[in-house]
Amino acid sequence: MITTDLTRRDVAALIDHTLLKPEATRADAEATAAEAADLGVYAVCLSPSMLPIDTGEQKTCVVAGFPSGKHHSLVKAAEARLAVDTGAEEIDMVIDVGAAVDGRFDEVFADVLTVREAIGDVVLKVIIESAALLEIAGPDTVTEVCRRAAQAGATMVKTSTGFHPSGGASVEAVRLMRAAVGDAVGVKASGGVRTAEFAAELIAAGATRLGLSGSRAVLAGFAE
Repeated sequence: MITTDLTRRDVAALIDHTLLKPEATRADAEATAAEAADLGVYAVCLSPSMLPIDTGEQKTCVVAGFPSGKHHSLVKAAEARLAVDTGAEEIDMVIDVGAAVDGRFDEVFADVLTVREAIGDVVLKVIIESAALLEIAGPDTVTEVCRRAAQAGATMVKTSTGFHPSGGASVEAVRLMRAAVGDAVGVKASGGVRTAEFAAELIAAGATRLGLSGSRAVLAGFAE
C-alpha cells in the first residue's frame, strides 16, 4: 500500500479498463466489462469489433486508427462514427506519428479535426505515441502535436497505444502534455502503467485519466 492522499475510489474514477489484444474474444470483452463494473472504474476501452456490448454504468470507449495511426483520416472518421452509432461514448484515435516526426503538424491537425467532425460532441482522446516522439523527434514535437490536437477539438491527449516498441506512458511525457494543453484539455496516461506508485506519479504530473489493463492490481495499492 502506497502513502498518498489518493483513495482507491479516487483512482478508479480515472481509469479506462482496457482490453485491446488482437486475440481477445467476445467472451474476453464481456469479462472485462464485468470486471470494470466490479472495480467501479470510469470506462471500458475496447476494439470497435466488440460493439455493441453492455458495459453497464461504465462508459464505453473504443479505439480508431489503432494501433498504427496510418489509416487515412476518412477511414478513421468512418470507423469512429460507426463506433459511436453502435454504442461508443468515447473515441481514442491514433495520429499519424510519422507526420508528427516530419513536422507536418497541419496534417496532424486535419487528421484530428476530421474525426472530431465525424463524431460530434463525443469525447475524443488523441493518442500521440509520446515515447516514440520523445525518442525520435524530441519534446518540442510532443508539445506542438498536443497543441494542434487541442486546437482541432481533442477532449484529451493520450500518451500511447501500449503497442509501440518505444514504450508507453512516462512522467516526463505527461508533464509536457499537460503544459502544452493547459487545464482545458485532459491528459490520459496509458501504456505500461502496472503499479500504484507509477499511477500516483502520473496523476501528480497531470494525468486526468489512466488507461490500464491491470486495473485490479493497480487499485490494490491504494487505501480505501
